[in-house]
Amino acid sequence: MLKTISPLISPTLLKVLAEMGHGDEIIFSDAHFPAHSLGPQVIRADGLSVSDLLRAIIPIFELDSYAPPLVMMAAVEGDTLDPSVEARYRDALSLEAPCPDIVRIDRYAFYERAQKAFAIVITGECAKYGNILLKKGVTP
Repeated sequence: MLKTISPLISPTLLKVLAEMGHGDEIIFSDAHFPAHSLGPQVIRADGLSVSDLLRAIIPIFELDSYAPPLVMMAAVEGDTLDPSVEARYRDALSLEAPCPDIVRIDRYAFYERAQKAFAIVITGECAKYGNILLKKGVTP
C-alpha cells in the first residue's frame, strides 16, 4: 500500500494515470459501456461506482485547465437524464477545487472520443448515461 493513495485505485489504474500526459483522456464508464470493442486499453473496476473512483483519483489527477476537461454523453433524443448522476460526479470532483463545467456530447461523438482515449475504466456503475471523460492537465 502507498500512503495517501486510495485502495480503490488498482495498481493498473495507478500506472495508467502516471503514464498519461497532459491532454490525454481517460473514460470512467458504466458497466454497460462497449469498452472492449472501442479499442483502447481497458481496466476493470467491477463493483465500484464512478463517483467513488472519481473521489479516489481527483487528489492525484490534475484536470486540464486549457480545454474542457470533463465530458459526458448527452441523452438520446426522446430519452431523459437523471440529474443526480452528474451531481454525484460533480460532488466527487469538487473535493480538491471547484468542479469545472461538464460538457455534454452526443452518443456517437462520445464513442469517437473513447476510441482515442488513453484508457477506459469499466466500473460497476449502473446509472444510465453514467460515463465521464476526464482530460489530464499539466501537473503544477
